[in-house]
Amino acid sequence: MQALWMVVASFLFALMGVCVKYASAHYSAAELVCYRGLVSIIFVGIWVRSSGVGFGTAVPGMHLWRSVIGVVSLGGWFYAISYLPLATAMTLNYMSSVWVAAFLVGGALLYGRGEKPGWLLATVLAGFAGVVMVLRPAFDQNQAWPGLIGLLSGMTAALAYLQVTALSRAGEPEARVVFYFAVASCVLGGLAMTVKGLSPWSWQHAVWIVPIGILASLGQLCMTRAYASGATLVVANLQYSGIVFGALASVLLFNDKLPPLAWAGMAVIMASGIAATVLRSRAVPKAPHEEL
Repeated sequence: MQALWMVVASFLFALMGVCVKYASAHYSAAELVCYRGLVSIIFVGIWVRSSGVGFGTAVPGMHLWRSVIGVVSLGGWFYAISYLPLATAMTLNYMSSVWVAAFLVGGALLYGRGEKPGWLLATVLAGFAGVVMVLRPAFDQNQAWPGLIGLLSGMTAALAYLQVTALSRAGEPEARVVFYFAVASCVLGGLAMTVKGLSPWSWQHAVWIVPIGILASLGQLCMTRAYASGATLVVANLQYSGIVFGALASVLLFNDKLPPLAWAGMAVIMASGIAATVLRSRAVPKAPHEEL
């Protein structure tokens, strides 16, 4: 039952995507990243304090790299949500597991280490076939650029995940990793805002901003509880319920109409992601989970 915390986390992240979708009509992706980080600093800071972790770290460079690549991923995802159906943007971001598998396959082939990655390679190819199916409607509707940015967000999320793995092996607690990511989101998003400029401010539009940071923080807390209490492999695969929640919200709230090919592509990506997670667990059995 504890693994159901991941379902709750996925639901909260999907709700965050809904808020981003509404807010993106009035604010740029850079602004949303900054505001999300600002709100999360408060919540995650309380988390760090209450857990007794502390803010000091012996590996600031590793945190910097993880945070920068994570903010790039987050910004790309928010941008994709702004211009694509929510279901499509959610699915492309959840490609991170397939990207990690692709990196493992590439490393095995390049260095000739470990077992032959035959089945893992098959899941990677299936995942990218699913991407083609999902993005086909986007290309037909002249949304190729947001689609590619969304795909990039999944790839950079995978790079951030690998860095989280390295931080975990260095003994860094998760709460501290998430806190510095929130700080980087606020700072880098703010710097991007100086280039992009500020959007007109009104309470009517700003009502969506605070929930983005709150839902992100609560989602991360639930995800942490899931991995602390449940079977890692089960929990890791339950994260794909986020695609289902995102698809339901896309249809019910935004009246998005996706063709059967796109739905089939989403199913292929989910199946390949689950398979990649199972196979990847053999190569990296103690790897931590992915975070938003």
